[in-house]
Amino acid sequence: MQKIAFIVSHPIQYYAPLHRALALRDDVAIKVFFTWHDGSQAQQDHGFGKSVAWDIPLTEGYEYESVPNTARQPGTHHFMGLQNPALVQRVLAWQPDVVHLTGYAYSSHLRALYSFHWRGLPVLFRGDSHLLDGTGFGLRGMLKRALLSTVYRWPAAFLCVGLANRAYYRHFGVPDSKLFDCPHSIETSRFAEPHNELEQAARNWRRELRIKDDQKVVLFAGKFEDKKQPLPLMQAFLACDLPDTLLLLVGDGLLGGQVQDLADRYPARFRVLPFQNQSRMPLVYRLGDILVLPSAYGETWGLAVNEAMACGRPALVSDRVGCHPDVIRPGLNGDVFAVGDWAEFQRKLSLLLSDGWESKQKAIHQWAQNWAIQATAMTLVRAARQISL
Repeated sequence: MQKIAFIVSHPIQYYAPLHRALALRDDVAIKVFFTWHDGSQAQQDHGFGKSVAWDIPLTEGYEYESVPNTARQPGTHHFMGLQNPALVQRVLAWQPDVVHLTGYAYSSHLRALYSFHWRGLPVLFRGDSHLLDGTGFGLRGMLKRALLSTVYRWPAAFLCVGLANRAYYRHFGVPDSKLFDCPHSIETSRFAEPHNELEQAARNWRRELRIKDDQKVVLFAGKFEDKKQPLPLMQAFLACDLPDTLLLLVGDGLLGGQVQDLADRYPARFRVLPFQNQSRMPLVYRLGDILVLPSAYGETWGLAVNEAMACGRPALVSDRVGCHPDVIRPGLNGDVFAVGDWAEFQRKLSLLLSDGWESKQKAIHQWAQNWAIQATAMTLVRAARQISL
């Protein structure tokens, strides 16, 4: 049986189902090493601007260990936020065959990556960076390339979450022989089923929000921060000629006050709901007819798109959203617009709203299964076996 050690900063709602799925397999054994916290207490989320504790289990069903973090300012919002002097020895004591490491942008993780490379213990590196927002070019890109040309020699293999992520590694000199497809994934069943009950509960919630049954709803769900562009989105929506259509914004963040102020000025066009925890998200996506994700930068994937698809909803996303080359298929499950081109956004939104997405709901559900947890588990184990031969 192959032993795979996972190093990750903290329990993450998208990774916990993968860890549980792997723990159920009889051909691998896993242990997760948390380098920030184990989720037992709420932690400050700098994007939401508040402390967040997820209301679904994130540490059940698999073995884990919290490695002491000695950083003066603990957290994943800066490079020195993870300092774990005992990390390498804790992992080695478990005697893994392969180490799965998420991200290099923390001091502790970078040191561990080099240490395992030096010891000859193969590392599967997982990240989701891309070049869609131009960050790999110019002087900054040249400096980054010089750094990563060294760092990216250390992993034995790289797990590519999608086409844009694969292109990123190639740009920084990683050979194709080290690249393995391993899709980003979600717990699709939790969002998809029970379908009829969830749809009815969402209809009831819409009525509580004074949304008419025949009214179209465009949904934005995420952090109210500059990179996700909630305010430009609201202005563009105001300029749309879309009668009986509402923009529903669900979330929280530094721009929350401005979002609410604009919504209060146009109550017939907007509704705002506060941050909703994970157990409510299958209902949140069903409040809308279409998900919009207009991010300008820093949207490495956009798993909200996968979640909306699992709920049978299409998505309209900017071309800076990392998932769009893989996930979005115009005519099936949404469309893509050039970031900042709000005229194109308005035109494509109007077309999608008139497209009758309900008839495509089953096909959207089926397409979403390509990014189910089982697909990620299978490809991850395959890569781990190959690099440890």
